[in-house]
Amino acid sequence: MSYKILAINPGSTSTKIAVYTDADQIYTHSFAHTAEELSKFATPADQFEWRKNMIIDNLAEAGIDLKSFDIIIGRGGIIRPVESGVYEVNPALAHDLEHAERQHASNLGGLIARDIAHMAGVRAYIADPVVVDEMIPYARITGVPELPRESVFHALNQKAIARRYAKENESHYDELNLIVCHMGGGITVSAHRKGKVIDTTNALNGCGPFSPERSGTLPPGPLIDLCFSGKYTHGELTKMVHGKGGLVAHLGTTSIPEILDRVDKGDLHAMLIIRAMCYTIAKEIGAMAIALRGNVDAILLTGGVAHSKRITDYIAGHCDFIAPIYVYPGENELLALAQNALGVLTGELEAKVYEPGPKDDPAQVNDTSRPSKLREWLAGARLNNFSTKRKLSAMRQYLRSWRRPFRSED
Repeated sequence: MSYKILAINPGSTSTKIAVYTDADQIYTHSFAHTAEELSKFATPADQFEWRKNMIIDNLAEAGIDLKSFDIIIGRGGIIRPVESGVYEVNPALAHDLEHAERQHASNLGGLIARDIAHMAGVRAYIADPVVVDEMIPYARITGVPELPRESVFHALNQKAIARRYAKENESHYDELNLIVCHMGGGITVSAHRKGKVIDTTNALNGCGPFSPERSGTLPPGPLIDLCFSGKYTHGELTKMVHGKGGLVAHLGTTSIPEILDRVDKGDLHAMLIIRAMCYTIAKEIGAMAIALRGNVDAILLTGGVAHSKRITDYIAGHCDFIAPIYVYPGENELLALAQNALGVLTGELEAKVYEPGPKDDPAQVNDTSRPSKLREWLAGARLNNFSTKRKLSAMRQYLRSWRRPFRSED
């Protein structure tokens, strides 16, 4: 038995759809949205009916009957943190997409899927939204309690590429330690340990490498001064971090081919900036190797920027000592959505129920009157970390290094 799947991927300047029979694509279309078109809407949420009707009309023109679909799946948006998986668009999920903390076109994926699924008489789903959260507790803590690190990354493509690599190498995703780097308009670098992303950079909040349109991590002192300088509004500063930072701030363009062409014509400034971006990517790959304690099976480079061999070669030159490097250009998000939908239809994957719960407050971890997954994790970590002679031996060896005689050359 074969299944027919509609996958929907709304982006900031485009909406992409594809129709699959099982995992075979039989139709696809990309709607490019001009700045003039988008300027008619105050927020991405206001574009809902416009984008939805565009998809419905296009499918009708292509002679594709909505009633022929077995399932509709859309890109996941900025909802509450969830574990990796496929989620049916239930009322709670739809509510959080409609009232998302941050405005982003990806929030429309599940909502459009829900409405079209209702017309088709089938169910709607999302898969691996950007808020997939599998981070270990240590990775969340910063020096300011009010500013914890959050897990917001290209989960859909990163997970799909990691599973693809595992399959190609006759292994399983949950048996491998991988560093996956998605390089697009935003860049995220993540540590995948045995099927879980235990640490990641957050491109949405401007953390990690800078990218074609995002600032990456910035020095906090000067940033605070800039915020209170009176030169910029709140909105302008937000855009500086996400939308008008990175390559476009330095070079006036997000186009990698254009920048490399400028380098070839002798533009030293362009060379400096593009190499600096690659350098920050390589540094984050190194940081994720630490998260995996140096036990890395492979480094996977993916996303649109990975089409440039010059970029991937430059990054590899800094970090290929860590692990073998494999390049998977492009995003493949529509296929990833379709594969997740097919898994639900065949029973290979079980759809999860979206039930947002309260956040675990680290400051309340000692309060035993309330349940805490964080407390349970830390209790287990305490036992695991100090139960073997090997760990204690390593600690003694470290302490011995501080008892060596002082030498003048120190």
